[in-house]
Amino acid sequence: MSIREWPAEERPREKLLQRGAGSLSDAELLAVFLGSGVKGRNVLELARGLLVKFGGLRQLLEASRESFVGELGLGPVRYGQLQALLEIGRRNLAMSIERESAMDSPQAVRRYLKAMLRHEPSEVFGCLFLDTKHRPLAFEILFRGTIDRASIYPREVVRRALLHNAAALILCHNHPSGHCEPSQDDVHLTLMLKRSLALIDVRVMDHVIVGDGEPLSMVEHGWLAG
Repeated sequence: MSIREWPAEERPREKLLQRGAGSLSDAELLAVFLGSGVKGRNVLELARGLLVKFGGLRQLLEASRESFVGELGLGPVRYGQLQALLEIGRRNLAMSIERESAMDSPQAVRRYLKAMLRHEPSEVFGCLFLDTKHRPLAFEILFRGTIDRASIYPREVVRRALLHNAAALILCHNHPSGHCEPSQDDVHLTLMLKRSLALIDVRVMDHVIVGDGEPLSMVEHGWLAG
């Protein structure tokens, strides 16, 4: 049966308009994005098949261009549209923390950092640079590494902090494995960076680790003391 023959309240687009996007399943949201199906499969069947093929919505969103475009019903145009939507989401999160203190909205900051780092296939390390009122100045990914390690150079972190005239910063990195628990190396690195940045009067406010689920704050767990 064509999706056009379904009752209006069961069609993904109409359901979204009537009840809001939060009422839709992952497959229904993907179906709205895709817009149409392929021969022999309506758009919802196509969406469900793609989620099974890729292993879930996050895996689909993080898929390489080659694997995305290679699937039936997808192509370079839809890949470009998806990347544009993801970037719109990231910029919207960035705007939500632009004009207020990062310390007044820690959840918004963590959502932003997760959006910036979770899709990375290898470990990356970045900084959210803050002004004297702890408002964001800039975000940069400073180092890229392998699936489980990135080499961090304190001198470069100090240099970038001086370049942005930052008064404080929030360190962040991702764990592609999905586990947020910091390693001993993570803790030692954080304390070393804290000491190095203190020499130029730049305060390390937190070190956020991004994985699956809620990002981990090293401050909240007491790992930034020392």
